[in-house]
Amino acid sequence: MSETTTRVLIVDDEWMVRSMLSTIMASAPDIEVVGEAADGNTAVSMAATLEPDVVLMDIRMPRSDGLTATERLTRSPRPPRVVVLTTFDLDEYVQTALRHGAVGFLLKDATADDMIAAVRSAARGDAMLSPKITRRLIRRFTEDDDGPSAERQRRRSAARSSLQALTEKEREVLIALSGGLSNTDIAAALHMSEATAKTHISRILSKLSLTNRVQAAILAHHAGLVD
Repeated sequence: MSETTTRVLIVDDEWMVRSMLSTIMASAPDIEVVGEAADGNTAVSMAATLEPDVVLMDIRMPRSDGLTATERLTRSPRPPRVVVLTTFDLDEYVQTALRHGAVGFLLKDATADDMIAAVRSAARGDAMLSPKITRRLIRRFTEDDDGPSAERQRRRSAARSSLQALTEKEREVLIALSGGLSNTDIAAALHMSEATAKTHISRILSKLSLTNRVQAAILAHHAGLVD
C-alpha cells in the first residue's frame, strides 16, 4: 500500500452508483480510484491486476454477487480490504460478507465525508463499525447462544482454548476492540501508542487465524470476555 495514496476499486452493478462513488473518492487528495467493476467476477479479475488497497463492494449484483467475490478477494495473495456497500445496515448479506472477511460496511446513503472516512479507516486497518453497530452484529452472530447448554459450553471451551495463544496485553486489546473502539481509542484507553495498538490487533488476528475485528469480537463474546 502506498504511504500517501489509497488505491480504491469500486464495484456496483448500477453505473450511477459507481459514478457517484468515483466522484466522491476523486475529491479526496489521498484517494485514487483505480477501476470500476459491474460484477463480482470482473472485480476479482481487476483486483488481481490493479492491486487496490480498498474495494468498495456491492453485495446484490445480478450476474455474480459480491459475497463470493469478497471471499475470493480476502483469500488472494495480496488481499485488499473489502468494505461492503449496502442499503440496509444489518441485513443477512452484510453478516455473510463479514464472515467472508470483509472489514466492515458502508451504507449507500452515507454522506460523502463518511464514505471518504470509511475508505481511509479501512486502508489503515482501523475500526469500521461503531460500538452500537458492533454490539448489534455480535447479537446477530451469537443468536444461537440460546441453544442447548452443552453446545454453549462446548463453544465457550473452544473459544477460551483459542485465546490461550494471546498475551495478557493482547487480551486487554481484544476486549477493547470488542466494544467497537478504534485504534486511537484503544491506545488512549490502554495507555499505549496507536502504532502499538495496531500491532497488537494484527497479532491477535494472526494468532487466532481471523480476518477481521468483528470475528475477533465474536470469539471474545463466545469466550465470555465480554457481554
